[in-house]
Amino acid sequence: MAKKFDQEAKDRVVRLVEDRILAEGLSLQRACQVVAPKLGVSWHTARQWTQAARREGRVVERLPEDLEVENARLRREVQELRDTNELLKAASAFSRRGTRPPTSEMITFIDEYRDRFSVEFICTTLNTHRVGGFITSRGYRQSKARGLSTRSVRDAGLVEHIRDVHGRNYGVYGVRKMWHALRRGGIQIGREQTARLMRLAGVSGKGKGRSPITTRKARREDTRPDLVQREFRAPCPNRLWVADITYVRTRAGFVYAAFVTDVFSRKIVGWALSDSMRTEALPLQALNQAIVSAKETVGVIHHSDHGSQYVSIVYNERLLDAGISASTGTVGDSYDNALAENVNGSYKNELIHTRTWRDVLEVEIATFEWVTWWNQARLHQALDYRPPVEVENEYWHNASTSEKMKIRANA
Repeated sequence: MAKKFDQEAKDRVVRLVEDRILAEGLSLQRACQVVAPKLGVSWHTARQWTQAARREGRVVERLPEDLEVENARLRREVQELRDTNELLKAASAFSRRGTRPPTSEMITFIDEYRDRFSVEFICTTLNTHRVGGFITSRGYRQSKARGLSTRSVRDAGLVEHIRDVHGRNYGVYGVRKMWHALRRGGIQIGREQTARLMRLAGVSGKGKGRSPITTRKARREDTRPDLVQREFRAPCPNRLWVADITYVRTRAGFVYAAFVTDVFSRKIVGWALSDSMRTEALPLQALNQAIVSAKETVGVIHHSDHGSQYVSIVYNERLLDAGISASTGTVGDSYDNALAENVNGSYKNELIHTRTWRDVLEVEIATFEWVTWWNQARLHQALDYRPPVEVENEYWHNASTSEKMKIRANA
């Protein structure tokens, strides 16, 4: 099947390659090798597009963030306030209890943060700002002189590891996913112990975000049938895809994101961003990425809502050309495209709502990194706490040659 890339898709590859070079100091070849496979392009092609863009002067250097000029006195005051807020946030697990924590937990906490703050600052601040009090710096030194128990030493190491795992996974893991992540890493630990250490570490999970409404009603009649009937299950990869659009508020205006997700593995197989939702190119670019990265598309069912972008003639002609059957649910019923909206909600909650955004380029770079994490590392409850790529690779590894031929023959 011939791979089709419009100029917008090529420009996106170039932007992400140039960003990797700028952010990580990579060579052009290495940056292409990192970015290209995740967008369904060979690294040689990505290098050709980037070199062409440079020759034509289409690569614009990114401007740094505007920096506020502060005097020395204000810097010290602001830094002290930030340190206090950071420390109180880290100790929020203690504050929720309202009572004095066990001495071993207070000592472990101080040990974790003494390289960031002084012992005196930690003890004084927490004694001042939290109900129930906290150990004094003198009490800390006396307890250290007596020595900690073996359990306290192990807990201290696990607390640091839990913070690291939590941070590397966008700060979204709650007790269940953290427990599975630790066990996958070879750590023998119970669920209740995980919960206790997460409280000590001052970290917690995030609930599901609600996906905003981004559907524009189609002007032409939507004749697509509902081939899914809310049964979001598939026997293998590339049998059922779901698609939807969401938006991101930036300082430069709204940015719109389109995703195509494989139901079998929950893998995001196509995505695209644009600063305008009133274009057919946005979801079409995500669809094209999904098509070129698939092993086979004949027989795939593509399920979406009734948005005008998905009803458009050009979009459905592309589906037909790839042998994909179009499907949609009931008008105005979010449950009929629940899986796609769940992806949008996770995207907003895990990435977008964590900060403010400058423009479409900044969102695009962050989305590229989030999608990579979602596919390769994020543990999904629906997949028995495994990442999508692992589930998909396991399927292709276990499927016999005859089964693979049968899948393609029935497509």
